[in-house]
Amino acid sequence: MIKKTMAVLVGAAMLSTFSVFAEPAKSAKQAKGATEYRQALLTLVKSNVGALGAMNKGVIPFNAETLQTNALRIEQLSLMLEDYFATDTSGFNIETAALDKIWSSQSDFNDKISALTAAAVNLNKVAKAGDESQFKPAIGQVFKSCKGCHDKYKAD
Repeated sequence: MIKKTMAVLVGAAMLSTFSVFAEPAKSAKQAKGATEYRQALLTLVKSNVGALGAMNKGVIPFNAETLQTNALRIEQLSLMLEDYFATDTSGFNIETAALDKIWSSQSDFNDKISALTAAAVNLNKVAKAGDESQFKPAIGQVFKSCKGCHDKYKAD
């Protein structure tokens, strides 16, 4: 049992080590496709964050069900981000707001993705608890995680 556990741990460590480096796109077509998928994924994140911002600003009333739904969606989408940023497209002239340093700073970039996931999980928990006094701070954490990534890895 100990050998099997060690083998699993070593295998997981090796996989996490390899995932820190992005694989360069092999063609312009692959780079374009990878960029389009990333942009589509981020558009979905944006569409779910929009309602949170509106609630935070008082444009629309707080709604725990919407918070739960959008938090769950953001969490699920965030879990895909690392995969969709695993192809380094910097070697090709592709229109994107993603800065090339994403691919030379994969570990930090992935930490920022993890922060978004954690913020979304927390928002969902807060929404389920129904404590309206915690809605704004939890939404703020989602926005803070988005800003942390945008400030460093997105072109203005």
